[in-house]
Amino acid sequence: MKIETFEQALPGLDGRGITLSCRACGPLDAPRLILLHGFPEAAFVWDELMQLLAPRYRCIAPNLRGYERSSAPAEVEAYRAKHLMADIKALIVATGEGPLAALVAHDWGGAVAWNLAVQAPALMQRLIIINSPHPGTFLRELQLSPAQREASAYMNFLCRPDAEALLAEDGYARLWPFFTDKGGSAAWLTEALRARYREVWDQGLTGPLNYYRASPMRPPTPDDPGAMALSFAPEFVTVTLPTLVIWGEEDRALPVGMLDGLEHFVPRLTLHRVPGAGHWIVHERPELLAGLIRDDLRADR
Repeated sequence: MKIETFEQALPGLDGRGITLSCRACGPLDAPRLILLHGFPEAAFVWDELMQLLAPRYRCIAPNLRGYERSSAPAEVEAYRAKHLMADIKALIVATGEGPLAALVAHDWGGAVAWNLAVQAPALMQRLIIINSPHPGTFLRELQLSPAQREASAYMNFLCRPDAEALLAEDGYARLWPFFTDKGGSAAWLTEALRARYREVWDQGLTGPLNYYRASPMRPPTPDDPGAMALSFAPEFVTVTLPTLVIWGEEDRALPVGMLDGLEHFVPRLTLHRVPGAGHWIVHERPELLAGLIRDDLRADR
């Protein structure tokens, strides 16, 4: 099915308003799925999965604020969780009536989705997470696991004031390893796809990097306690919705220890672990993901 593109104006929390550039596929009157991408990607990464799901669902993939042609406020404060969640709340309301059939999210999109599912569960019937850590287990691993702090050390690099310039050097030489060094196969990263990423990155990296700068959920440094200063009351991170978590087990940035104890935060959890797949399972196994998502949407739980 054809991929549509549109710009959706939204009110925003700060009164300035914001516009999200979106991609969509599927019948307008079908149950809605909204799909949230992560770093350093963009909405186009969902195209193949949307086309696989679109005969039954109306699939909408926004470019999150700061990405591609979406509004990109300059202030780091504008990328705090409350603003990111407000964008998606408003997008859900603006694109149809009633709750979503599911909110689907990967990587940083998952960070937004986990929080939104806790705070506004009435907006969705289900949550589907792909290789994106729950805040409760992520915090535990950052605080207690030296291996996880090492695996997440790149987050502090991305907070550097010169990160944009360093990442853009030599044709984005420091960005490509995010795809090739996180586990799994990078055979999907064709030259044509590299060109699409360059087009997105050429439109600016400050917005995407501000997600890291605005969040304290990162390893500590001598100057910043990061996650070591955080604590979450269970009720503020417990998801009561039916939730499917799909996890590529070869993810080197987010090892499978993230899944330990997840059921304590997500009592209606279905967990599907995928051996041999890595962080970029959306690219590696789109047909598998489509099948798992279809099955979950048909489930009664």
